[in-house]
Amino acid sequence: MRTPSIEICIMLLLALLMCISTLSAQTPPETFLIKPAKLLDGKRKIAQRDTAMQQALTELLSIADRSLRNGPYSVVYKDKAPPSGNKHDYMSVGPYWWPDSSKANGLPYIRKDGQVNPERYAIKDDEFQNAISRDVYFLGLAWFYTGNEKYAAHAAGLLRTWFLDTATRMNPHLNYGQAIPGITDGRGIGLIDTHNVTMLIDGIQLLKGSKALSAADYKGIQEWYRQFLQWMRSSPIGRDEADELNNHGTWYDVQQVIIALFTGQRELAKEMLEQQTKTRIDKQLEADGEQPKELARTLSWNYSLFNLRAFFELALLAENVQVDLWNYESPGRKSLKKAYTWLLPYATGRKEWQHQQVKPRHDEEFLELSEVAAKKYTDIDLAVLREKHGNFRNNLFLLTDWAY
Repeated sequence: MRTPSIEICIMLLLALLMCISTLSAQTPPETFLIKPAKLLDGKRKIAQRDTAMQQALTELLSIADRSLRNGPYSVVYKDKAPPSGNKHDYMSVGPYWWPDSSKANGLPYIRKDGQVNPERYAIKDDEFQNAISRDVYFLGLAWFYTGNEKYAAHAAGLLRTWFLDTATRMNPHLNYGQAIPGITDGRGIGLIDTHNVTMLIDGIQLLKGSKALSAADYKGIQEWYRQFLQWMRSSPIGRDEADELNNHGTWYDVQQVIIALFTGQRELAKEMLEQQTKTRIDKQLEADGEQPKELARTLSWNYSLFNLRAFFELALLAENVQVDLWNYESPGRKSLKKAYTWLLPYATGRKEWQHQQVKPRHDEEFLELSEVAAKKYTDIDLAVLREKHGNFRNNLFLLTDWAY
């Protein structure tokens, strides 16, 4: 038998190294809401010069390039300190609470559902945490699809400022969220402020393989969220939100589940879904899919969609631990599928919305949810919806199968 030449051995070794490199490049990111397989498929189609995917990437990079100019963000940048006196503590004001004009000092504030008091915007903590969630998410996607480290570097800097740097980090609690002047310094309802955590955590997961986000920083953010989850589950304010029977309770579950997944507590995430979320489906929905707690609001359409979005996010997150919420039907015969189909005829125009809606109704969010529903419920006929609204898919949906 002839011994292979040195040249042939070298060529075989190089081919093996290239194969290993290609496989490594195709290792799926450990995202939780966005599906890793979809991300890899998107990258493959972009490499193949797929026209629609190239257009979606162009749109994504336009957003990410704007994000490069944003931040940094920190809770310590506010002018006013919370009752603790510590600016590292997050604080916000309830959006629908206004001074009582019949009182000289306006206290205590009174509620005007659906009408946002501009005082809400004077403290920027809520605005900043929403901004960092969006920026890290889009920068993470841009880095994943292009490999350009400038996106990862900026995102990592935003994360260090918000979570890790001693001078600027936020303390891991929301004791002073959605305060009501004259009534309370903070409420469980304040946890709705951080409902976009799914964006932020999936953004972090996308950046996990970058040079910019070190293993130490990643672990530091994980530890921050372990402490935050513990606060959610054990503090009086956190437990108060857990009992809410409307969208607040649903978004509470979303946050708990993705944080549990992010911190490696998969069994806890599964337990929450089985014991809490399935119970919420039974308590919050009617057998026909109606959401009575959301329909009681002055923005009934908006809140019905907001709550359904939270349930859809939970169903997507549940796939990580092999829990099927898409097809789950509660003992009271309530389900996410019925909640979606109950809203469908109002979006198609076959029924007129009869519930209070103090602002103009828009269907964009329902159309985004419909893209997901079309994949999960193939037996639902969406032809009339498409006839009315045309191709209602958000371009970025092509890259992620989800739209923010």
